[in-house]
Amino acid sequence: MAGRASRLGRADIQLMFERFRAANPHPKSDLEYGSPYQLLVAVVLSAQATDKGVNVATRKLFPVAPTPEAMVSLGVEGVADYIRTIGLYRAKAKNVVALSHQLLERHGGEVPNDRAALEALPGVGRKTANVVLNIVFGEPTMAVDTHIFRISNRMGLAPGKDVLAVEQALLKVVPKEFMQHAHHWLILHGRYVCTARKPLCAQCGVADLCRYKDKLLPA
Repeated sequence: MAGRASRLGRADIQLMFERFRAANPHPKSDLEYGSPYQLLVAVVLSAQATDKGVNVATRKLFPVAPTPEAMVSLGVEGVADYIRTIGLYRAKAKNVVALSHQLLERHGGEVPNDRAALEALPGVGRKTANVVLNIVFGEPTMAVDTHIFRISNRMGLAPGKDVLAVEQALLKVVPKEFMQHAHHWLILHGRYVCTARKPLCAQCGVADLCRYKDKLLPA
């Protein structure tokens, strides 16, 4: 499904991302990890969970199982014991152990730099693959989560009826020079500024560019 045209002009989009870059030149994921494998696991665990909650669990899990081999040895029940505080922890424990098996069997224990291979891993969908391709391999991908979906529609940056439509729209409108960090800037903006219920429009650095008609600005 194709996204609708951006309601922002090219100059406004350019300026928006220039401001994001100026405020945060080197944005990073809120997830904590020490290797590409640990990032992959953390992103899988983050589905329908907060990054803060995932970090609490992985601070205990990763010292015990930092590699695919160690995770497989720990087993599903062992992994589940460490991630009980995360939603859907049983299914996620099965996926983490299964994807670790598959990494060992098909990729020599390494995280593959290939979308199809990533999406073939248990528990890995398009969004997770995009995150790994972007952060680990520097690919100009756009991982659309609930925050990016919401603000892309709200601001008029990249309207779309579903996450794939928004992803495709963003890939078209975001200037190439900003693509490496664009999804991080947008996620952080949606998480901390353009929040779901009460967006902090008065503290927003791009409020003058945004097309949201119900801005919460001081009189």
